[in-house]
Amino acid sequence: MMMLPEFYLLFFSIIFLFFSIGKGRVNVFPWAKILSLIGLVATLISINARGSLFSGAYKIDLFSQVFKALVMCGLVFVIFMLDKRDEIEEKYRCEYFMFLGLSTLGLMMLVSSVELVSIAISLEISSYSLYAIVPLRKGQTRMQLEASMKYLFFGAISTGVMLYGMGYLYGMTHSTFLSNIMVALPKFLDQPIGILAVVLTMTGFFFKLSLFPFHFWSPDIYEGASNTTTTFIATVPKLAAVALLMRIATLACPAEPAFVTILIVLSALSMTLGNLVGLVQKDVKRLLGYSGIAHAGYVLMGILAMTKDGNASAIYYMAVYLFMNLGCFYVVLLLSKSGENVSVNDLAGLAKRAPLLAFTLAVSAFSLAGIPPTGGFTGKLFLFTNAFKEGHLAIVIIGAVNTVISIFYYLNLVRMSYSREPAGVERIDLSIHEKALCYLLIFLVLYMGIMPFGFMQVFRAAV
Repeated sequence: MMMLPEFYLLFFSIIFLFFSIGKGRVNVFPWAKILSLIGLVATLISINARGSLFSGAYKIDLFSQVFKALVMCGLVFVIFMLDKRDEIEEKYRCEYFMFLGLSTLGLMMLVSSVELVSIAISLEISSYSLYAIVPLRKGQTRMQLEASMKYLFFGAISTGVMLYGMGYLYGMTHSTFLSNIMVALPKFLDQPIGILAVVLTMTGFFFKLSLFPFHFWSPDIYEGASNTTTTFIATVPKLAAVALLMRIATLACPAEPAFVTILIVLSALSMTLGNLVGLVQKDVKRLLGYSGIAHAGYVLMGILAMTKDGNASAIYYMAVYLFMNLGCFYVVLLLSKSGENVSVNDLAGLAKRAPLLAFTLAVSAFSLAGIPPTGGFTGKLFLFTNAFKEGHLAIVIIGAVNTVISIFYYLNLVRMSYSREPAGVERIDLSIHEKALCYLLIFLVLYMGIMPFGFMQVFRAAV
């Protein structure tokens, strides 16, 4: 029961492995939908599971189970969004779903890992599965292959740096268990070696979160990978990255001034770079890539507060980020007829061609910009409030200024949808399935903005 979600995802991946080696190819889309929904139910059933395995290296508690539920929810949305789209070569679709399942399995293992070796193994299971699916886009181009190589190259570098930091932690504390490291590390935190070890260890998760200066891969991957693959990479792995950043950041508690200063600088640079460069982007996916870099800086504000409420606000913001980002990417998926990239100009007249799509994009963009009454506004309010309570006024001001900057390019998406005349008059007819997903994403983003306290109560209990 404790590892029900993990075992089920392993089963999920094995099913598609058997499909891939079978003589006749089957229609995998119905199987993927049904099996992913069963996986979500299995994850929710085990939400109250508690315990530890493998001599304490694998911890199952409310914190890990909440993140597993969010990760599984993200996988379900991505699979339902794909829905018979001709983005992936037919002969690779079984392998595509297999690697999606394995990547999600690695992320679930990651949020429960409380020992350095298990953290490294879980991260690699997730990462290498994603390296494999990035090139699986119909009609490969040079840009796509270049993007997949960049992802692999930067991923390998960040993993190497992370392992280097873990080696320092082991050398100082003579243990790979986070609980033992927390006891032995404080006497080293007033020395450069202690801070360096923690920061280097966090590097692998900075990469997943596309936080400055480990953001270089993000815009190219978003633009080069298929729309569905980009949707997954832009949302689900970031949840697990935040979970592990919280676990690693607790090693520096009580808040070490030098460590907090490093996080403040990284947060400020990430927000500023992402928003300024996002202003000039013409490709919607590339714009959302720079948006993700900026939002990594926002979520770091909750972690650097080094408090229970700060961590709870970071979890809340990532939950909202999952749904509002899925909303934007779903519009891109539905506008892309043959899996091609969508430019900002392609949004012209969307309100006349598909009113529901335009409204989904508007709600998601308003939320990303932090405009009430969306979840993005409430999430930013929690992050800014908790950072301010801990005396980090400078980063709150920088965050507020960056929020204003981001409004320009988010609202430009809405302006193109509602104010420009469409280049063509063809309407976009949505199926019942597509309409239901749009309504669900709109509801989740607005509900989390208007009624946040039930979620916050759960997230406080988790941390």
